[in-house]
Amino acid sequence: MNKTIIFGASGQLGQCFRKIAADQNIDSLIFPDETEANILDGDALEKLFEKHSPNYAVNCAAYTAVDKAEDDADTALKINKTGVENIARLAAKYSTTLVQVSTDFVFKGDVSSPLTENDKTEPISVYGQTKLDGELVIPNLTDKYFVVRTAWLYSEFGNNFVKTMLKFGAERDELKIIADQVGTPTYAMDLADAILTIIESGSAEYGIYHYSNEGVASWYDFTKAIFDIAGLQTRVLPIPTSDYVTRAVRPPYSVMSKLKIKKTFGINIPYWRESLALCISKLKQ
Repeated sequence: MNKTIIFGASGQLGQCFRKIAADQNIDSLIFPDETEANILDGDALEKLFEKHSPNYAVNCAAYTAVDKAEDDADTALKINKTGVENIARLAAKYSTTLVQVSTDFVFKGDVSSPLTENDKTEPISVYGQTKLDGELVIPNLTDKYFVVRTAWLYSEFGNNFVKTMLKFGAERDELKIIADQVGTPTYAMDLADAILTIIESGSAEYGIYHYSNEGVASWYDFTKAIFDIAGLQTRVLPIPTSDYVTRAVRPPYSVMSKLKIKKTFGINIPYWRESLALCISKLKQ
């Protein structure tokens, strides 16, 4: 496999790459520590690229605290735009292909059919805007890049919705969950596998791609499935977004079309509920 540096190796997606590398004995994935791979430290990054001369750089590092970003826009912009700029510049210098992980939050979510890579971007939160800003700097710096947008990410690693709901479900008799925001839960292990497929292909079909699991769900549907699979009896009540006010506005519809990534790379994408069952079985172990 091509030599690949994983930025954000301690985060949720980064840990999925680590697990795959360990399980499959892949020694071409490089997991530098945070001080060595601080995406805001240009000198440290240069040393890293000089040391490894990677074929690929996967950027999983991001400011992802959606609500906090509304009051911490400068930090979010530094990490989600300036950090990407730093990596892209060095990727161009060292002839490295960049894989940038992005988000469904670049869309407004006011549509009713799956979003394609060509659909208009119109973020409605600081987080979404900073992630889009990060996407937009890349083509100005390098031609060799893949932007992979994903959504509703969870896994057995880090903090995420599935682990939070399992905790609440074990502690509470009843939960009220939003039922009018629709998207697709995405197992981060599946996303990591898809990115590795892109890397293994050696393809020069550069550009923006969408990846999430197959199917559609509301947060209410997602929660019900978590409890059903985990065997929890917690009652789940559907509520509208207006009953649960958050600091940042979320896209009401963020189902993405995966036709492009499936056609280009021949990727078979699992149904979201099947991947959820797999994750919960691993968490129980």
